[in-house]
Amino acid sequence: MGMKRPENLNVPNTLTVFRLLLIPVFCWLMWRGQEMAALFVFLFASLTDLLDGYIARKYNLITDFGKLMDPLADKIMVLSMMVMLVIKGMAPGAAVVILVIKELIMVLGGLYALRAKKVVVFSKPVGKVAQFVTVAGLVLCFFHAHFVPPVLPWHLIVLWAGVGLALVALVFYARAFLDILNKPT
Repeated sequence: MGMKRPENLNVPNTLTVFRLLLIPVFCWLMWRGQEMAALFVFLFASLTDLLDGYIARKYNLITDFGKLMDPLADKIMVLSMMVMLVIKGMAPGAAVVILVIKELIMVLGGLYALRAKKVVVFSKPVGKVAQFVTVAGLVLCFFHAHFVPPVLPWHLIVLWAGVGLALVALVFYARAFLDILNKPT
C-alpha cells in the first residue's frame, strides 16, 4: 500500500489562505498612510509563510494545493507591496514593472504546465534567494527617508539586486519549463 496523500485542509494550507486574507489589510493600511502598521502586517504574513513551509515539510503535509497556492500567495503579497510602495512614492516604478512582468510570465507558465502536463512547478533555490533579496529591498523602502544623500540609497541598491536575481531566476525557471514541455506525457 502506498503512502496516503495529505488532505488539502491542513495547517500549512490554512496559513497560506490566512496570508492571502492579510493582503487587503496590508493595502488598506498603506492606503490610509499607516506604513509602519502595514509593514508589521507584511512581516507577520512573511512569518506565516516560513511557518507553513516548516510545518508542511516536517509533518509531510505537502499538497498540490500548497505547492501552487503558497508561492502564489507570496507573489500576490509582494506584488501588492510593490504597487503600494510605488503609489506612495517609496519605490521606483521601473523595478516594479520588471518584477510584475516576470511574475506574470511565471504564473502563466506555471498554469500552462499544470494544465498541459499536470505538473506543478515549485520554487527553486535561486528563486527563493531572489525573493528574499527583493523583499529585503522592499522592506528597506519603508525607511527610504533615512537613505537620502550623502548616505547611499541602500533600499534601491538592494531592490535592484533583487530584480537582477529575479531575472536570473526566470532563466532557471524557463529551462525547467522547457524540460517539462519536452517530456512525453
